[in-house]
Amino acid sequence: MHPNPLFRSDDRQLFETLIDQIGFGMVFLTTPDGPRVAHTPLLSTGDGAVQFHLARGNALTRHLDGATALITLNGPDAYVSPRWYDNRDTVPTWDYVALELEGRVRRMADEGLEAFLHAAIAKHEARIEGEPWRAEETSEATWGGLFRGIAGFEMEVQAWRPTLKLSQKKSPEERARIADGQEAAGRPALAALMRSLGA
Repeated sequence: MHPNPLFRSDDRQLFETLIDQIGFGMVFLTTPDGPRVAHTPLLSTGDGAVQFHLARGNALTRHLDGATALITLNGPDAYVSPRWYDNRDTVPTWDYVALELEGRVRRMADEGLEAFLHAAIAKHEARIEGEPWRAEETSEATWGGLFRGIAGFEMEVQAWRPTLKLSQKKSPEERARIADGQEAAGRPALAALMRSLGA
């Protein structure tokens, strides 16, 4: 988390939206073998918990149950050029959105993992145009093989640490130029966040 309080928020609805929209993050844990990270889809339960799954053979899987872990989500980010500032006698920076979640992790029972998978599939299939794929299209043998190869987890989030670094220290005119520049450079998501947040 960035140390500047200007880049923080306590807007839980915003955090839930970030989890929903980004949908993918990294789980960090210090294990007896050293620090490890796993990359995984994430799903918020809406009541302060986040669910995810890992391969059973992942280096974190056998250590997560009962542990306190860290999950990070990275939102839009981009280089910020001094060409967009009033005074070009300065240095570039980087604007970004990130969310850190810290909490206790528990391993889900098979029923919880099954529900997580169906919810995640339904959520992401709904975002693609056309006839959605359904889990029922998978044979019992294929689904069973998948199921035996993964483990489901749920983190009860005890600390939410966001960073919304969106050029808040700049004037409204400079922020507008930066947002326009980011959009022109092919980063419309960051530009939209600059216009809607952190003003």
